[in-house]
Amino acid sequence: MTRHYNFCAGPAALPAAVLERARDEMLDYQGRGLSVMEMSHRSPEYVAIAERAEADLRELLAIPENYRVLFTQGGASLQFSAVPYNLLGQGGRPNFLHTGIWGKKAIAEARHLVGDVHIAASSEGNGHSAVPRQEEIVLSDDAAYLHYTANETIGGLEFDYIPEARRPDGTEVPLVCDMSSSILSGPLDVSRFGVIYAGAQKNIGPAGLVVVIVRDDLLDRARPDMPSLLGYRALAEAGSMVNTPATYSWYLAGLVFDWLKNDIGGLAAMDALNARKAAKLYAAIDESALFANPITLGNRSRMNVPFVLADASLDAAFLAEAEAAGLLNLKGHRSVGGMRASLYNAVPEAAVDALIAFMADFEKRRG
Repeated sequence: MTRHYNFCAGPAALPAAVLERARDEMLDYQGRGLSVMEMSHRSPEYVAIAERAEADLRELLAIPENYRVLFTQGGASLQFSAVPYNLLGQGGRPNFLHTGIWGKKAIAEARHLVGDVHIAASSEGNGHSAVPRQEEIVLSDDAAYLHYTANETIGGLEFDYIPEARRPDGTEVPLVCDMSSSILSGPLDVSRFGVIYAGAQKNIGPAGLVVVIVRDDLLDRARPDMPSLLGYRALAEAGSMVNTPATYSWYLAGLVFDWLKNDIGGLAAMDALNARKAAKLYAAIDESALFANPITLGNRSRMNVPFVLADASLDAAFLAEAEAAGLLNLKGHRSVGGMRASLYNAVPEAAVDALIAFMADFEKRRG
């Protein structure tokens, strides 16, 4: 069997070493005579898997002791509801930075739940080609928290800094971040955040799992009408097992954490590799007369690289020939069109080299 290069934005590529280990443990996990999929989540064997995964994630991200790590379900989109339910019990309004489609979805869900929200800054004016700068961010006087999307998967727009979240009077409020498509791509100062959440299916593991990192002092700010399964306090006290968790996705996430630690050498090494992959591809785009990327240089995503062809009539041929060459899932999101190459942690540098070579050949023949 030949494995092709997968540039899908999610569910995304998984490391070959992780898939091979899961294959080897599929029918008989460490001599237990059953698959992890079949284990009780309450069994000592599975609890050990879950605890090891959390410990490895804490080590990778250097998560401080006053933060809880939750492994929950519903996709990152469910956190669009969970965050306001958990953080608005003491009043105030949610504040947002609007930098693309996922930020827009989070805003829409908050409006649905609470009615009034405040947009502290937006990149709509520049077509979401550059993020707002810190001096442009103005929180409301009653801000309960500031939410932003670190990396817009669809538009390929990434923050190059961590925003400060302060009301006009200087009062600091919790910073909440949707980090679904950039978490674990490099080192991170978790202490700057109140809540971080991330869907698993990009850099953590397969779909079906969400990681939430929440500071202890925010566990008791929930609205009284919050659905019980969304509660951060309940999840934290139950070891993320209020109900049956996504056991196999959690297990695979643990294998990914182990791979990052022991095969890659940690997040500093992963950071250097990701920088190199993205720099190569952007250089190839910028040097081309056929391909172009619309994002401001400092805010180009390292994880999701959108590009368009100067002649859109060539799009179908590009995609068909790319797939025939073993370069899969390069079609851009339906809302923006064009192409998109997602370069998550598990996408090897060889995949980027192969894509660049194909693009050069395509331009020579068709450009």
